[in-house]
Amino acid sequence: MFISHYEVAADYPDKVDRPVFVMGLGLINENWEIPFHRHFKSQLIFANSGVITLETTDSIWNVPFQGAVWIPSNLTHRAKISGNAKGFVVFVEPAAIDGLPQSCCTISISPLIRELLQRAAELPELYDESSHEGRLMMVLLDELAASPTASMNLPMPKHPRLRKMAEAMLEDPSKKLTLDEWAKAINMSERNLSRVFASETGVSVNRWRRQMHVIKAMSMLAEDMPIQLISDALGYENSSAFITMFRKAVGVTPKRFIIEHNELSRSNPLYVPTGSFYEY
Repeated sequence: MFISHYEVAADYPDKVDRPVFVMGLGLINENWEIPFHRHFKSQLIFANSGVITLETTDSIWNVPFQGAVWIPSNLTHRAKISGNAKGFVVFVEPAAIDGLPQSCCTISISPLIRELLQRAAELPELYDESSHEGRLMMVLLDELAASPTASMNLPMPKHPRLRKMAEAMLEDPSKKLTLDEWAKAINMSERNLSRVFASETGVSVNRWRRQMHVIKAMSMLAEDMPIQLISDALGYENSSAFITMFRKAVGVTPKRFIIEHNELSRSNPLYVPTGSFYEY
């Protein structure tokens, strides 16, 4: 089943009487976003091109092109895809097979899984489960259950005022305010802001902001945005300062990141070069 735009109703997947089904996404020429919703079936979104941004109540997940994000059953979420995206959406009943992730994560999509997705999307919605069509779907589930998983998320605070601050940073990543200025803006003491933010996200405000910059940069790099424009969008004084931050966080320069990502996308589409921005 192929669609040109992902505009199905929130409860539509649960009405399809099959343990797993696949929808192919045709070329999307503009950004699109699905508001917060949830459904009983678990979901996989794979972007063969473009960038996936998934938001839950406590985290934001960003997956570059050739990556996939897994959304477990009944998790409230919203999704956005940008960058002339095309790919596939998979819906899976939680009891369809053992071994699938129980929490939100990224899943590595092998060349075999890509081919299985392509073929599965061509099947009728109510395919014959007792035929080769049903066996094809079970192979797809087996491969997904055996695929490596990873985390590429940005934890979000639950405190209303801290959430407002985090969303303001996401809305304008170039905005430069000190902790004291942020504290005054949300009517909290600097000490309380730092303490509660670290307790709820596991990282300091400054480290969270760096992680946010890395995730934003990965999306923009995936869309072939020039380094200088990325540097400007994130508020760095010059491209050298941005490149230094990215290299320290990820382990390679932005240019090398894209080269290595493209070289290895066929064998491991969720490859992230040596290093991790969680260690910066």
